[in-house]
Amino acid sequence: MMEEQGTAIPAFRQYSEAVNWINGLIPVGIKPGLQRMELLMEKLNHPHRRLKFIHVGGTNGKGSTCAFLTQVLRQCGYDVGSFTSPYLEKFTNRIQYNGQDIEEETLLRLANRLKPVADEIAATELGSPSMFEICTALALLYFGTVTYPDYVVLEVGLGGRLDCTNIVAPVVSVITNIGHDHMDILGDSLEKVAMEKAGIIKPGVPLITTVEQPELIELFKNEAKSKRATAYVLGEHFSYESVSAGLGEQRLNFNGPFRRIENVPVSLDGAHQFKNAAAALMTLEVLRQYNALIVEEEDLYAAMSKTKWPGRLEMVSESPRILLDGAHNPEGAQTLAAALEDIYTYKKLHLMIGMLSTKNQPGYFRHILPMVDTLIVTEPDFHKKESASRLAQRAKETLQELQVDRDIEIVVESDWKLALEQLKQRTGQEDLAVVSGTLYMISDVRSWLLYTTDSEKGW
Repeated sequence: MMEEQGTAIPAFRQYSEAVNWINGLIPVGIKPGLQRMELLMEKLNHPHRRLKFIHVGGTNGKGSTCAFLTQVLRQCGYDVGSFTSPYLEKFTNRIQYNGQDIEEETLLRLANRLKPVADEIAATELGSPSMFEICTALALLYFGTVTYPDYVVLEVGLGGRLDCTNIVAPVVSVITNIGHDHMDILGDSLEKVAMEKAGIIKPGVPLITTVEQPELIELFKNEAKSKRATAYVLGEHFSYESVSAGLGEQRLNFNGPFRRIENVPVSLDGAHQFKNAAAALMTLEVLRQYNALIVEEEDLYAAMSKTKWPGRLEMVSESPRILLDGAHNPEGAQTLAAALEDIYTYKKLHLMIGMLSTKNQPGYFRHILPMVDTLIVTEPDFHKKESASRLAQRAKETLQELQVDRDIEIVVESDWKLALEQLKQRTGQEDLAVVSGTLYMISDVRSWLLYTTDSEKGW
């Protein structure tokens, strides 16, 4: 490598070059296993060993649970790092410290530190680190060498056991639920998916789970027992009651093993957010009990009332009314359908959808199609996209299978910007437009509607 006054010339001069390098690793694909990550951390002097992690896995609800936890911890005066995926507007969204994105110049500096190490590993039999491994390493470097937060709220990328975030030793592990997603990688049954998710359970580290299937609850309890980890299971060790439910204002009572907390505000919409809020509250209770976390009730209530999580039941336009929701699997569609039935009013429902080819499309459509008046099928700007024509065909097959006896108009428009214009034109004053499917498309639509710009998109 060329030298300049005894210093290696950095690989990247600008933030955009660093992001292009990371995004350029997408074709490397998803590479389960921890060997590359262990080597990366070793070569970087193990930055993760200086940090306290709250490790959050599950099929749906991870992001919302992370959002509640981050907001409460910050409100209570703690410095908090958060790592979530995918991002909605800008690459830096996914790595945050106290609610602020990592600075572009800091990311550039850390990417320049990371690049030669990644190249060394790529030259071994282990092969190139994946995009997600590099993103995770960047986050751990940022938290472990630049910001030093009191806690890092770390969202699992895919599965758990072989996910590269599983390099960390957390103070508490959270598994929200188990559903039909990534089954092409994690296994062809819910039990196999659950075993992969259970891989984040660590010896002696408390587990909080809101999984509901009895057979999977037993699986998690057995796994926790084998590792001498205390398991706190929704419905057995903690519970919640809905006090009020509605648009923009929900409240619950939380019953835990250590105390009852009444009339807690829940800022995120949808009945499913009660469960995510309860998972966060139980996690905080465990940290209070065993890690001397200080949570004043006033701070808890303030934080729970102002938590935001973009792209999930998010109303981004009032005229016409356009709701964004990143539901992309059957369980997500079921949750969206319940919210559309319970908390939104409309004369007609117009749905624009783009999905990845790897997702369970019929399972998604079964929940949502019976409610829809117009279905606009389009394509996300992403390499694993499903073609609009194939997705439309799946929708038609599902309608026949369900024997839906009313006319649902299906519009095929592969260009998502043109599809969005059609959606706007069709949505009357009393109607509701919903954009759903992959978050890769949600991120583009959100940036376009709010800022008339394209998003930086990545995993």
